[in-house]
Amino acid sequence: MVAQLKYQLDANANAVLENQSRQREIEAQRIECRRWDNLKELIGSADGKKFRNFAQGLTFEIMVGLANQQLQRMSDRYLLVRDKSEPLELNVIDSYQGGQIRSTRNLSGGESFIVSLALALGLSQMSSRNIKLDSLFLDEGFGSLDEDALQTALDTLASLQGDGKLIGIISHVPALKERISTQIQVEPKSSGKSRLFGPGCSG
Repeated sequence: MVAQLKYQLDANANAVLENQSRQREIEAQRIECRRWDNLKELIGSADGKKFRNFAQGLTFEIMVGLANQQLQRMSDRYLLVRDKSEPLELNVIDSYQGGQIRSTRNLSGGESFIVSLALALGLSQMSSRNIKLDSLFLDEGFGSLDEDALQTALDTLASLQGDGKLIGIISHVPALKERISTQIQVEPKSSGKSRLFGPGCSG
């Protein structure tokens, strides 16, 4: 009788342990299911739109981070942030205005150029992770900069050139002629033709 009772107690104890083990497995499965449900809510949709938006958001976040690194090299005034209501739109935190958040649409010409340059450099840096980008060409925009901003932009480009990148600037700003040693100049000719002067040009 005692032996039978002990056997039943041992069997009950083993059953309790087995039940506890199964409960832990069930809870682990529930946690895993919640993770997949959350992922489905975040990026799952029949047409793939949620996933595209999610991927674009991640890419945009990386680009903004790289652009901010470039901005810090040019000025301690601006910091790019994503708009809370429009995640693919940008605002600027202006530290010279007490941290005021400004829309990039309301920036001056010079400010817009600095921000655009930082974004272009950030984008090229992001792309170069998979594709080697050794050249960067900038078309105009320098005419909107004051003397200090122009010098800052040129210093930034010079540092990139020091990293082994070829930087090309297309501009009509006379002040740039004094600051850029290697130049190719374009001289308009008759009949809509032009003549090139500079290194590597036959004239």
